[in-house]
Amino acid sequence: MRERVTYTGPWPENSLLESLDDKARDDLLARGRGRQYQAGEVMVRQGATDTHVVVLIDGYAKVTASGEEGTTTFLALRVGGDLIGELAAMDDNPRIATVTAGGAVAARVLDRAEFHRYLEVHPEASLRLGSSIAMKLRGAVNKLVDFHGRDIPVRVARVLCELALKYGRGTPAGIELSVSLTQPELAGLVSASEPAVHRALATLRRDGVVATSYRRFRILDLSALAHIAGMPGDPHKVMSNP
Repeated sequence: MRERVTYTGPWPENSLLESLDDKARDDLLARGRGRQYQAGEVMVRQGATDTHVVVLIDGYAKVTASGEEGTTTFLALRVGGDLIGELAAMDDNPRIATVTAGGAVAARVLDRAEFHRYLEVHPEASLRLGSSIAMKLRGAVNKLVDFHGRDIPVRVARVLCELALKYGRGTPAGIELSVSLTQPELAGLVSASEPAVHRALATLRRDGVVATSYRRFRILDLSALAHIAGMPGDPHKVMSNP
Protein backbone atom coordinates (compact mmCIF):
# COMPACT_ATOMS: atom_id res chain seq x y z
CA MET A 1 0.00 0.00 0.00
CA ARG A 2 1.28 3.48 -0.85
CA GLU A 3 1.92 6.08 1.81
CA ARG A 4 -0.90 8.42 2.68
CA VAL A 5 -0.34 11.85 1.16
CA THR A 6 -0.52 14.68 3.69
CA TYR A 7 0.70 17.62 1.60
CA THR A 8 -2.00 19.72 0.00
CA GLY A 9 -0.22 22.92 -1.15
CA PRO A 10 -1.00 25.39 -2.53
CA TRP A 11 2.18 25.64 -4.55
CA PRO A 12 3.33 28.47 -6.84
CA GLU A 13 1.03 28.96 -9.82
CA ASN A 14 3.65 28.04 -12.41
CA SER A 15 4.94 24.95 -10.58
CA LEU A 16 4.35 21.45 -11.89
CA LEU A 17 2.36 20.27 -8.86
CA GLU A 18 -0.02 23.23 -9.03
CA SER A 19 -0.59 22.67 -12.76
CA LEU A 20 -1.73 19.05 -12.34
CA ASP A 21 -5.32 18.05 -11.68
CA ASP A 22 -6.11 16.55 -8.28
CA LYS A 23 -5.97 12.94 -9.43
CA ALA A 24 -2.63 13.25 -11.21
CA ARG A 25 -1.13 15.27 -8.36
CA ASP A 26 -2.25 12.85 -5.65
CA ASP A 27 -0.93 9.87 -7.62
CA LEU A 28 2.46 11.54 -8.11
CA LEU A 29 2.72 12.38 -4.40
CA ALA A 30 1.84 8.79 -3.47
CA ARG A 31 4.60 7.26 -5.59
CA GLY A 32 8.24 6.69 -4.72
CA ARG A 33 9.38 7.32 -1.18
CA GLY A 34 9.27 10.27 1.15
CA ARG A 35 12.57 11.98 1.82
CA GLN A 36 13.66 14.78 4.13
CA TYR A 37 16.74 16.82 3.18
CA GLN A 38 18.67 19.07 5.51
CA ALA A 39 20.18 22.45 4.63
CA GLY A 40 23.29 21.96 2.49
CA GLU A 41 22.45 18.38 1.53
CA VAL A 42 22.96 17.56 -2.15
CA MET A 43 19.82 16.29 -3.84
CA VAL A 44 21.35 15.68 -7.28
CA ARG A 45 24.98 16.19 -8.28
CA GLN A 46 26.41 17.53 -11.53
CA GLY A 47 28.00 14.78 -13.63
CA ALA A 48 26.30 11.93 -11.75
CA THR A 49 24.70 9.18 -13.83
CA ASP A 50 21.78 8.40 -11.51
CA THR A 51 18.32 9.01 -12.95
CA HIS A 52 15.93 9.50 -10.02
CA VAL A 53 13.48 12.39 -9.93
CA VAL A 54 12.81 14.55 -6.88
CA VAL A 55 9.38 16.10 -6.39
CA LEU A 56 9.98 19.13 -4.19
CA ILE A 57 7.00 19.43 -1.84
CA ASP A 58 8.09 21.94 0.77
CA GLY A 59 11.19 24.09 1.17
CA TYR A 60 13.57 25.31 -1.50
CA ALA A 61 16.75 24.27 -3.28
CA LYS A 62 19.61 25.99 -5.08
CA VAL A 63 20.79 25.01 -8.56
CA THR A 64 24.50 25.46 -9.33
CA ALA A 65 26.90 24.36 -12.04
CA SER A 66 30.69 24.15 -12.06
CA GLY A 67 32.88 24.98 -15.05
CA GLU A 68 36.11 23.32 -16.13
CA GLU A 69 38.10 26.14 -14.54
CA GLY A 70 36.58 25.31 -11.16
CA THR A 71 34.20 28.25 -10.86
CA THR A 72 30.69 27.62 -9.57
CA THR A 73 27.72 29.55 -10.94
CA PHE A 74 24.44 29.92 -9.07
CA LEU A 75 21.80 29.30 -11.73
CA ALA A 76 18.36 29.24 -10.17
CA LEU A 77 16.11 28.49 -7.23
CA ARG A 78 13.58 25.68 -7.05
CA VAL A 79 10.72 25.70 -4.54
CA GLY A 80 7.90 23.48 -3.37
CA GLY A 81 5.88 22.29 -6.36
CA ASP A 82 8.89 22.01 -8.67
CA LEU A 83 10.46 18.89 -10.15
CA ILE A 84 14.19 18.26 -9.88
CA GLY A 85 16.27 15.94 -12.03
CA GLU A 86 13.73 15.30 -14.76
CA LEU A 87 16.20 15.72 -17.64
CA ALA A 88 18.34 12.75 -16.60
CA ALA A 89 15.20 10.67 -16.19
CA MET A 90 14.14 11.59 -19.71
CA ASP A 91 17.38 11.24 -21.71
CA ASP A 92 19.61 9.11 -19.43
CA ASN A 93 22.51 11.57 -19.71
CA PRO A 94 24.66 12.80 -16.78
CA ARG A 95 23.30 15.53 -14.55
CA ILE A 96 24.01 19.03 -15.87
CA ALA A 97 23.81 20.79 -12.49
CA THR A 98 23.95 20.26 -8.75
CA VAL A 99 20.86 20.90 -6.66
CA THR A 100 21.35 21.53 -2.95
CA ALA A 101 18.73 21.94 -0.23
CA GLY A 102 18.60 25.56 0.90
CA GLY A 103 16.95 24.62 4.18
CA ALA A 104 14.77 21.80 5.46
CA VAL A 105 13.15 20.17 2.42
CA ALA A 106 10.32 17.63 2.16
CA ALA A 107 10.23 15.66 -1.08
CA ARG A 108 9.22 12.49 -2.87
CA VAL A 109 11.91 10.55 -4.71
CA LEU A 110 10.94 8.40 -7.70
CA ASP A 111 13.27 6.16 -9.65
CA ARG A 112 13.24 6.50 -13.43
CA ALA A 113 11.03 3.45 -14.05
CA GLU A 114 8.41 4.60 -11.53
CA PHE A 115 8.42 8.09 -13.04
CA HIS A 116 7.89 6.68 -16.52
CA ARG A 117 5.03 4.48 -15.27
CA TYR A 118 3.44 7.57 -13.78
CA LEU A 119 3.64 9.44 -17.10
CA GLU A 120 2.12 6.45 -18.91
CA VAL A 121 -0.86 6.46 -16.55
CA HIS A 122 -1.25 10.25 -16.74
CA PRO A 123 -0.42 11.37 -20.29
CA GLU A 124 -1.69 14.86 -19.52
CA ALA A 125 1.09 15.11 -16.93
CA SER A 126 3.60 14.61 -19.75
CA LEU A 127 2.26 17.77 -21.37
CA ARG A 128 2.55 19.65 -18.08
CA LEU A 129 6.09 18.32 -17.66
CA GLY A 130 6.99 19.52 -21.14
CA SER A 131 5.59 22.95 -20.30
CA SER A 132 7.60 23.01 -17.08
CA ILE A 133 10.83 22.16 -18.88
CA ALA A 134 10.07 24.75 -21.56
CA MET A 135 9.46 27.41 -18.90
CA LYS A 136 12.83 26.68 -17.28
CA LEU A 137 14.54 26.88 -20.68
CA ARG A 138 12.76 30.12 -21.56
CA GLY A 139 13.79 31.56 -18.21
CA ALA A 140 17.44 30.74 -18.83
CA VAL A 141 17.38 32.16 -22.36
CA ASN A 142 15.45 35.26 -21.31
CA LYS A 143 18.00 35.90 -18.58
CA LEU A 144 20.86 35.82 -21.09
CA VAL A 145 19.05 38.13 -23.49
CA ASP A 146 17.63 40.41 -20.81
CA PHE A 147 20.95 40.96 -19.06
CA HIS A 148 22.88 41.72 -22.25
CA GLY A 149 24.07 45.31 -22.15
CA ARG A 150 22.34 46.16 -18.86
CA ASP A 151 24.22 47.80 -15.99
CA ILE A 152 24.79 45.67 -12.91
CA PRO A 153 22.47 47.76 -10.64
CA VAL A 154 19.66 47.12 -13.12
CA ARG A 155 20.42 43.39 -13.15
CA VAL A 156 20.39 43.29 -9.35
CA ALA A 157 17.07 45.14 -9.24
CA ARG A 158 15.53 42.82 -11.85
CA VAL A 159 16.58 39.67 -9.99
CA LEU A 160 15.39 41.01 -6.63
CA CYS A 161 12.05 41.97 -8.20
CA GLU A 162 11.67 38.49 -9.66
CA LEU A 163 12.52 36.86 -6.33
CA ALA A 164 10.08 39.14 -4.49
CA LEU A 165 7.25 38.36 -6.89
CA LYS A 166 7.92 34.61 -6.86
CA TYR A 167 9.09 33.97 -3.31
CA GLY A 168 8.18 37.09 -1.36
CA ARG A 169 6.05 37.22 1.76
CA GLY A 170 4.28 40.47 2.57
CA THR A 171 4.89 41.84 6.08
CA PRO A 172 4.25 45.25 7.69
CA ALA A 173 7.99 45.93 7.34
CA GLY A 174 8.15 45.07 3.65
CA ILE A 175 8.42 42.00 1.44
CA GLU A 176 10.59 39.31 3.00
CA LEU A 177 12.20 36.84 0.62
CA SER A 178 11.31 33.37 1.86
CA VAL A 179 14.61 31.96 0.60
CA SER A 180 18.02 32.35 2.19
CA LEU A 181 20.46 33.96 -0.24
CA THR A 182 24.05 35.08 0.17
CA GLN A 183 25.54 38.00 -1.73
CA PRO A 184 27.88 35.65 -3.67
CA GLU A 185 24.81 33.63 -4.71
CA LEU A 186 23.04 36.80 -5.78
CA ALA A 187 26.15 37.69 -7.78
CA GLY A 188 25.86 34.33 -9.53
CA LEU A 189 22.23 34.99 -10.39
CA VAL A 190 23.03 38.36 -11.96
CA SER A 191 26.26 37.16 -13.65
CA ALA A 192 28.39 39.83 -11.99
CA SER A 193 31.29 40.08 -9.58
CA GLU A 194 30.59 40.09 -5.86
CA PRO A 195 32.10 43.59 -5.31
CA ALA A 196 29.91 45.03 -8.07
CA VAL A 197 26.79 43.48 -6.53
CA HIS A 198 27.86 44.73 -3.11
CA ARG A 199 28.05 48.29 -4.46
CA ALA A 200 24.62 47.98 -6.10
CA LEU A 201 23.08 46.72 -2.86
CA ALA A 202 24.73 49.54 -0.89
CA THR A 203 23.00 52.07 -3.15
CA LEU A 204 19.64 50.31 -2.78
CA ARG A 205 20.04 50.28 1.00
CA ARG A 206 21.03 53.96 1.06
CA ASP A 207 17.97 54.90 -0.98
CA GLY A 208 15.63 52.92 1.29
CA VAL A 209 14.66 50.41 -1.40
CA VAL A 210 15.95 47.23 0.25
CA ALA A 211 17.27 46.09 3.61
CA THR A 212 19.74 43.24 4.02
CA SER A 213 20.99 41.06 6.81
CA TYR A 214 22.82 37.76 6.93
CA ARG A 215 21.39 35.65 4.06
CA ARG A 216 18.19 37.72 4.12
CA PHE A 217 16.70 40.40 1.88
CA ARG A 218 13.69 42.61 2.55
CA ILE A 219 12.17 44.77 -0.17
CA LEU A 220 11.09 48.06 1.37
CA ASP A 221 9.81 49.75 -1.79
CA LEU A 222 8.84 47.31 -4.55
CA SER A 223 7.61 50.07 -6.88
CA ALA A 224 10.96 51.87 -6.67
CA LEU A 225 12.81 48.60 -7.22
CA ALA A 226 10.67 47.81 -10.27
CA HIS A 227 11.34 51.31 -11.64
CA ILE A 228 15.11 50.81 -11.29
CA ALA A 229 14.74 47.40 -12.94
CA GLY A 230 12.78 48.90 -15.84
CA MET A 231 9.92 46.45 -15.28
CA PRO A 232 6.53 47.66 -16.54
CA GLY A 233 3.21 47.35 -14.75
CA ASP A 234 2.20 47.41 -11.12
CA PRO A 235 4.23 44.83 -9.15
CA HIS A 236 1.94 45.02 -6.13
CA LYS A 237 -0.95 43.22 -7.85
CA VAL A 238 0.86 39.89 -7.56
CA MET A 239 1.65 40.37 -3.87
CA SER A 240 -1.90 39.81 -2.62
CA ASN A 241 -1.06 36.77 -0.45
CA PRO A 242 0.95 37.93 2.57
